[in-house]
Amino acid sequence: MADLRNYEKKAEKKGFSIIAGVDEAGRGPLAGPVVSAAVILPALFPVPGINDSKKLSPKKRDYLYGKIYEHALSIGIGIVDSTEIDRINILQASLLCMSVSVDNLSPQPDYLLIDGTFRILSDIPQEPVTHGDALSVSIAAASIIAKVTRDRLMERYHQDYPQFGFARHKGYPTRAHKEAIRKFGCCPIHRCSFRGVKEYINSAVES
Repeated sequence: MADLRNYEKKAEKKGFSIIAGVDEAGRGPLAGPVVSAAVILPALFPVPGINDSKKLSPKKRDYLYGKIYEHALSIGIGIVDSTEIDRINILQASLLCMSVSVDNLSPQPDYLLIDGTFRILSDIPQEPVTHGDALSVSIAAASIIAKVTRDRLMERYHQDYPQFGFARHKGYPTRAHKEAIRKFGCCPIHRCSFRGVKEYINSAVES
């Protein structure tokens, strides 16, 4: 099994000491915000089982979410809503969101490990890591925080718009979600620039 601290160790050998992993959740859904997290872990992080959030059960994610908050040196959250996603596109919204999560860290890191292939807008030295959520413990921790945070937001939105079933699918384009959009139109948290939503923007559900 790969050592999930390899990227952190390489950064430390370069002289960096405060290393943050950064990831986002929610690029693919038809509704809701994109949410990111930046996480600085201690060198001796005592919690086993950290992995890409997509590979974990909801129960395991919730457990690790609590443990990460218990032991992390700092956690920053970024949230960009559907209106901004429609304005600047989902890629730019995701990169903006990750920048915000880094800005919300205290102390500020001196090195960033970013999930994916793109750099974010930051003066902090950084390294994009393809599939980083499966290769870096810091990015994996960030993926868990971002995923759980976003899922809980979507469960809250379900209370406002129960007809769409956000608590179940979290805004992703499931068959049930697409059928609900066809039946009820779109609501204020739907991403109006996305295919599967923009065709129904004339039949909107008010908040």
